[in-house]
Amino acid sequence: MIRILTDSAADINDIAEVQIVPLKVQIGGTEYLDGVNLDRDTFYDMLTSTEEFPKTSQPSPQDFLEFFQKAKENGDDLICILLSSALSGTFQSANIAKNIVDYDRIYLIDSLTTTFAARMLAEKALQMIKDGNSAEEIVETLEVMKGKVRIIASVDTLDYLCKGGRLSATSAAIGNLAKLKPIITVSKEGTVSVMAKKIGIRKTISFIADTLCNADIDTDTPMYLIYTYGTVNASMLKERLESLDFKVSEPRQIGPTIGAHVGPETFGIIYLEK
Repeated sequence: MIRILTDSAADINDIAEVQIVPLKVQIGGTEYLDGVNLDRDTFYDMLTSTEEFPKTSQPSPQDFLEFFQKAKENGDDLICILLSSALSGTFQSANIAKNIVDYDRIYLIDSLTTTFAARMLAEKALQMIKDGNSAEEIVETLEVMKGKVRIIASVDTLDYLCKGGRLSATSAAIGNLAKLKPIITVSKEGTVSVMAKKIGIRKTISFIADTLCNADIDTDTPMYLIYTYGTVNASMLKERLESLDFKVSEPRQIGPTIGAHVGPETFGIIYLEK
């Protein structure tokens, strides 16, 4: 049997067929497991009521071993779609665990992305399983697909990314200059970068809409509208995109693992290029 595994950064908490290895989130002096003893509502309530910047930490190799050993015992193919290695050591931990288990039918995919972009890959894998594709065919497809997934998101501040070590202090200082709204993306190398800075939400939304209008979008794949805390801006973006005949999902909330690094009032869109 072919099985799918992701980490909690992929924001899959509603698909029973996908196994999840949680990342750790530390906030309010307590360490939690994302999706295990920390849900989205609780996390954002704490995030918006404290001045403390949350921290995240990768799963250990031991956290992967249980899943890998079970796959080996059952003779399963296990396809692991993991948070960008440029943002976390999660992929490295999985590699160590695979070497310990010594089982060739574990496939590790460095997604070079995160949140619902990684979820897109997992959903594609599940569909290909249903269509009768082999593990090797699925992995080959995902390795190509991951280079076509795009994230565009507006953040209220770059301080969370800077404090979490995902963006340099210089980039954060420039992005926060003059109260501009930074617009970020995840590069093809899997890193976070600032792609634009706009004054006000309306200009931010116009920039995102213009970017999509100039992109060659795969319309057969759902576009995910995303947000962290507060849906007003995401709803405005949805209205604007639908007026341009884009088909987008209802707003999907980013979980604690990534929410800890982008902060409240983040919103944006995830799509697949042809």
